[in-house]
Amino acid sequence: MTTTRFAPSPTGNLHVGNIRTALHNWLLAKQAGGKFLLRIDDTDAARSREEYVDAIRADLAWLGLRPDGEERQSARFAIYEAAFDKLVAAGRIYRCYETALELDLKRKVQLGRGLPPIYDRGALALTEADHAARAAAGDQPHWRFLLDHETPIEWMDGIRGPQNFDARQLSDPVIRRADGSWLYMLPSAIDDVEMGVTQVLRGEDHVSNTATQVQMFTALGAEPPKFAHEALLVGAEGKLSKRLGSLGVSELREAGIEPEALVALLARLGTSDPVDPTLDAEALAASFDLSRFGRAPARFDEIELHRVNAAVVHHLPFARVSHLLPEGMSEAAWATIRPNLAHIGEAGEWWQVIAGPIAPPAFDDETHAYLATAAETLAAGEWGDDPWRALTAALKDATGRKGKPLFLPLRQALTAHDHGPDMASLLPLIGRDAAVARLRKAAEG
Repeated sequence: MTTTRFAPSPTGNLHVGNIRTALHNWLLAKQAGGKFLLRIDDTDAARSREEYVDAIRADLAWLGLRPDGEERQSARFAIYEAAFDKLVAAGRIYRCYETALELDLKRKVQLGRGLPPIYDRGALALTEADHAARAAAGDQPHWRFLLDHETPIEWMDGIRGPQNFDARQLSDPVIRRADGSWLYMLPSAIDDVEMGVTQVLRGEDHVSNTATQVQMFTALGAEPPKFAHEALLVGAEGKLSKRLGSLGVSELREAGIEPEALVALLARLGTSDPVDPTLDAEALAASFDLSRFGRAPARFDEIELHRVNAAVVHHLPFARVSHLLPEGMSEAAWATIRPNLAHIGEAGEWWQVIAGPIAPPAFDDETHAYLATAAETLAAGEWGDDPWRALTAALKDATGRKGKPLFLPLRQALTAHDHGPDMASLLPLIGRDAAVARLRKAAEG
């Protein structure tokens, strides 16, 4: 079974880049009828916060991305410890003591000699007596994973194609600090094995991590999952944007963005496929294809997001939005004003047009006379299935007006706007008595 995972650290709120990663993993699993798992990477106890865990869950739920299971790394330390002991016994993890200052000095020396600034494995020369002396002096080691320099690192990336790394050009990664706390690399690989993850889809900034983790999977006696690394998001101007690193669900919701719009845009961002705001989650999953993703940075444009949001709002059914609308607003009213909205929050303005009161603009004397005629025509005429057509037809015959001089003063007097929803749909919602009263008031000036 295809199993994907989304593994955020609860050290802050999700931003739009995180959301895109979560969505793509969810789509990948849904397309294959598999499982989408949430893993909370909370090994950093000093920075992890429970309120961020709650926010991550809430954000995913708002987007409709409901995990099929959840794990927390802080509850899995015994699993890591057991795997760690086996790797130590197998000679794949070793103790080191260099300080950050010493490592920085080594890197500078290597760079000065034209060599790659990677760890020189100096700690491998230490004897057990050396380690005992360190321990007696109170020095606690940090731990590195020993890369196999004889085995090429290769995988077929779902987006980037064939990938090849020379392990001799990579540093043996630190996997555990001197205080016993874990860094990202090894626990993540252990979790992917234990959780049955079959596909890892993440940003291209993890490519070098993957090169190291491929060997970790082998050392753990497991087949590596399939990997795919997608291009990172950039702003509309084509540059990395600090705003993208802070733009989260709360900011988007405050801006009136609907989850369907964000999903529609992010599902296709990075591909040449057009964004289709009419597609639901099932259709988006069916069309999700890693081969459609390019290597170029994916541009996120907030202006485009608002455009997609307007298109989504124009298709939302009343049942989906009824709890967000002004009290008393009917399904017919929603259907009438929906095409004029960019955000659901604008519905209140148009409901005010329907329910009143309104403040029409000032008119000249000729228009006052025309509106008075309109008021009496509407009051005396039949209120049938299409009162707007009946009213304008009668006024055209009575006054000789047509086009804008016929329609615009009526719209302004009835709605206080120069444009808006179709008057044929709007007038029945305003109602005969209210419409006549508005026309008479506007005629009086």
